[in-house]
Formats: sequence, C-alpha cells, structure tokens
Amino acid sequence: MLNNANAPDAGAPFFEQSPNGLKLGVMGDKDSIYGFASVGLNILPADNGAEGTKLLRAVADDYAVIFITEKLAAEMDAELTRYAERPTPALIPIPGVTGNTGLGMRNVSRSVEQAVGSDILKDT
Repeated sequence: MLNNANAPDAGAPFFEQSPNGLKLGVMGDKDSIYGFASVGLNILPADNGAEGTKLLRAVADDYAVIFITEKLAAEMDAELTRYAERPTPALIPIPGVTGNTGLGMRNVSRSVEQAVGSDILKDT
C-alpha cells in the first residue's frame, strides 16, 4: 500500500516553493504567464523591460527560479546579466504566446560551450 503521509495537500500548489523555502515564479506578459498559476507558480506580470527590471529587483531575493518570457528577457538583457553570477534566482527564458525567439537555446548553447569548450549543440 502506498504511504501518502508526506504527499502535499491536494489543494496546495505542487510547485509553490523550492526545498530551501524560496519561491518559483514566471515573469512576462499576462497572456503568456497566467496559465502557470494553475500549476502553482507565482505569476509576475511585466509588459516591458522597465517594468520587468523594477519587479525583478523587488522580488529577486525571495525566488529560487524565475522563468521569464524570451521577449521580456531580450528587453532586460543588461539586468539579467547582473544576476548571471548569483546562485539565485535562476532566470530561465521560456517562449511566450508570440512564439520561440531562440534566446533560450542560445543561452543553453553558450553554457554548454563554456562547460565543454565547444558548442556541441550547433547545427552541422
């Protein structure tokens, strides 16, 4: 018989907090992020880079991971660079409702190249 003693409350969001007590969130335009609330992520609406920068500075210390739409991330490049060396929050670009811009894959390729010395993900 399965022991559910440690299972989360059925009404509680599944991904509300990380194991260290920090929150998980998603930042971007409302149309792109509101669906993430249904799986327990905190939504952080921002329609442009200035709003996103202000919001990120206000909440960064409370979050382990913030998924950010690629469109907004592109408008906040300088601000995201400030957080690149910090352990938290991890800022992860995701496609928005307008589609994939390729920013997320470029970031993964850059990280892989730094780790192994070559971009092994590059199309041949």
